Amino acid sequence: KSLYLSDTGTPPALSPPIHLFSVAALAVCLILLLLPAAARAKESYTLQQAVETALERNFTIKAAEAGHKSAQEGTRAARSAFGPVLGTGYDYNRRQHGISPSGSLQDKELFAWRAYLTQNVFAGFATLADYQKAALQEESSRAGIDQARLELIRTVQEHFFTYLKAQRNVISAKDSLERLRSQQSSSQAFYDVGVSPRIDVLQADVDVSTAESALLVAENTVATERARLNTLLLLPIDANVEYKGKLEYMPFLRTLDSCLQQAYRRRPDLIMAEKSVQMAEKDIMKAQSGFYPTISAEGGWGTLGNNALASGSPNAHTRFSEWTVGVYAEWPVFEWGKTYFQTRQATSARSKVRAEADNLRQEVGFMVKERLLAMSEAAKRIKVAQKAVEQATEAYRMASARYRQQVGTMTDVLDAQAKLSMAEASLAGALADYNIAMSSLYAAIGEENPGLTGR
Repeated sequence: KSLYLSDTGTPPALSPPIHLFSVAALAVCLILLLLPAAARAKESYTLQQAVETALERNFTIKAAEAGHKSAQEGTRAARSAFGPVLGTGYDYNRRQHGISPSGSLQDKELFAWRAYLTQNVFAGFATLADYQKAALQEESSRAGIDQARLELIRTVQEHFFTYLKAQRNVISAKDSLERLRSQQSSSQAFYDVGVSPRIDVLQADVDVSTAESALLVAENTVATERARLNTLLLLPIDANVEYKGKLEYMPFLRTLDSCLQQAYRRRPDLIMAEKSVQMAEKDIMKAQSGFYPTISAEGGWGTLGNNALASGSPNAHTRFSEWTVGVYAEWPVFEWGKTYFQTRQATSARSKVRAEADNLRQEVGFMVKERLLAMSEAAKRIKVAQKAVEQATEAYRMASARYRQQVGTMTDVLDAQAKLSMAEASLAGALADYNIAMSSLYAAIGEENPGLTGR
């Protein structure tokens, strides 16, 4: 009470500035609480930011990384086969009789414990083949990560440029609708004063309705592409995200030869194909190991007895513990052609994998050439479309002016408007196709370029 009341027993009045600040802060807090989460914060991504975010979060890449980790452990497991094996064993046996066939006493219960060390000396190159194949599998899985990254980059960039194209089409559709509504007003005004026929008004009404439908389609395409990008970035599918960028033309200066050389050197799928051939060769080596003997060395120490500690027995005339050292060799001489046919099988499998790798190399060459041609075509279309937009804009301006002066017809205006809209859509499509073709080309040559910079 002494803190909140004055000497007269009434609470002190807040000063006007403090009172106004408290009310404003409370109002802001209420507004933030009432607004939906999507309206409170709007994320934005450039092309490079979108690609980097997708690379960081994508499940396919995480799966490829887990596969690579598994392959690494497989290599370590295969390498361990070169080392010695240390083991131990414990045996228990019970005999029916306490007297041996020779008449001497023997223990009915016999316990034995042994420790041994075995080293593989030569296994017909099978151990070496297994290790080399595991190492190749590890390198192939690393290339698999690169392949997944390239594919994801290409997919995100393709949908990003499609989204920008759709945005540009929305702007073009809005401009077209605005022009048509202006012409609709002019037609109605001329009809009201008896200057133009009723058919001009009807044509204008139909074209306005058509433009409204085109705008709805364009807006739906924007929403669809935004949802797809949200999915690729592992964002909520209806997240209020803005993807910022622009469709532009930047020349690509590399030659076909340089692109082909880089593709043959860096494409992950070609690397994986070559590793598959090498692994098939290791399978041949492993199959051929059956033609050679296997050699191993073993040393051990053991003890036996009539008790659980295996510490000797009164009936044992020799020492109850001993060590052993030995070298063992085994060479199957005849197995009805098993090793021979396994070798032929592995050789045929190697031929199959080699043919597939050669075919992939041919397809990569065509893919690079095809995408360079697609870029060249889109670049030419951009120049044509830019000129067409300029001409269509001027034609629409002239047709509108002639109609307002009643020396032209509404048909001329609507025709000019339609050609202008087509020219704008053609330019947006050419720019998007050019950038998408460039993104596909970078994927085809095995180069990561998240922001499509440094072309």
